[in-house]
Amino acid sequence: MTAAGFAVPPGFGITTAAYRDFLDGAGLAEEARALQARAAEAELPEVSALSAAFTAKLEAAPLPAGLEAAIRGSYAELERRSGVEAVPVAVRSSGEAEDLAGASFAGQYDTYLWVRGVGEVLRHVRRCWAGMFGTAVLTYRPDPGAPPPSDLGMCVGVQQMVDARTAGVMFTLDPVTGDRSKIVIEGVWGLGEGVVSGDLTPSRYVVDKVTFEILRREITPQDRQHRFDETTAAVGLVPVPAERRELSPLEDEHITQLAELAKKIERHRGAPQDIEWAVAENGDVHVLQVRPETVWSRRQADAPIAAPKSALDHVLARFAGTSIAAAKS
Repeated sequence: MTAAGFAVPPGFGITTAAYRDFLDGAGLAEEARALQARAAEAELPEVSALSAAFTAKLEAAPLPAGLEAAIRGSYAELERRSGVEAVPVAVRSSGEAEDLAGASFAGQYDTYLWVRGVGEVLRHVRRCWAGMFGTAVLTYRPDPGAPPPSDLGMCVGVQQMVDARTAGVMFTLDPVTGDRSKIVIEGVWGLGEGVVSGDLTPSRYVVDKVTFEILRREITPQDRQHRFDETTAAVGLVPVPAERRELSPLEDEHITQLAELAKKIERHRGAPQDIEWAVAENGDVHVLQVRPETVWSRRQADAPIAAPKSALDHVLARFAGTSIAAAKS
């Protein structure tokens, strides 16, 4: 995404090959496969116990020396570029399964915010890998024909934190109806954790994908936001300033800017997208994470005749002065 010219916070990635090298080097690869096979048959209490034992072992295992040195060097370079010692970063899980339309694990893996210092980065990389063997993932049942979890890997992204004024997610189709002529943006004050985790109700904006007209605004009053709390040295819920609580977290200018950005990302990626974004206190817009939209993509693959409207349908309907349904009747 950075190479394509999108404004992504600086950082570095740890590949699935590094993940597999770690498991092999720690002598955990065979045990991991056995655990995943057993989890497919065991009852939930046994899976939970097996998961806890294995993830504790994984989080305590040393990284291969070359991999640890590479992570230390990359983090030091990020400190140098930012001019901030112990620069705060997000450590983001990115499982291969999140890109599979037939077996979406999106939301099953964890992201850790405001991680500071290379020691903590190394620890949270292991925690991301351990997420491959959490109870929820081990008991998740993808569609028949999807690859088994033991065949899948885990990337980890380490990304400089954006001290977000506003953040959230956006979809290059309507996630409720599948209408591809719309862009839907959901946002909250503060960090986007509240939207991703579902513990805050976001404000919602529907935008025409062709004209970028803002078709609908649903503003949700907000009295709490996720921010880094200096007193606890962790991200938590803190009060929203009183003057912001009834206001839209996004001004029209940023709604339009985000919609234009979403359309460019969809064009670049070639399919509908689910995008995490943030607007910094200085007004700069950042792309934090991009993944394929899976729910409607899967339905379209299963039933192509019933595919939702495209943006072209919307334009043709406007020129015809009637609805698509009327034009085809």
